[in-house]
Amino acid sequence: MGRRAGHRPSVRRGEAGMVTAETAVVLPVLMLVLVGAVAAVTVVGAQLRCVDAAREGARAAARGEEVATVVDRAGRAAPAGARTEVTSTDGDVWVTVTADISPLGPLPWRITVEADAVAAREPGAVPGG
Repeated sequence: MGRRAGHRPSVRRGEAGMVTAETAVVLPVLMLVLVGAVAAVTVVGAQLRCVDAAREGARAAARGEEVATVVDRAGRAAPAGARTEVTSTDGDVWVTVTADISPLGPLPWRITVEADAVAAREPGAVPGG
């Protein structure tokens, strides 16, 4: 049996508008997933920048650079507004970089990311310059 011209498949009355209702429910969920993914990428990126900054600072401190120079070098690689702390023992230097970031842009929600790095002081390096 062939289809007649102008014949439309029957649609039950109870199912009319279901696609619209499903879309209205799914779109906000998809937006939340997208916002969560963007926030996660932002946090991971800031964490990696803190790790790089701490390593850079520890290398500079191990060479015997001044504390201000160590903080400056770490600050170049760190996220904006990060804090750098330099601690030294007899043979090691520790650099900690901490940053408070807002993964969702202008929203007031903030996350603190932190990274530590330690390096052995190089032979002949004078602590702090």
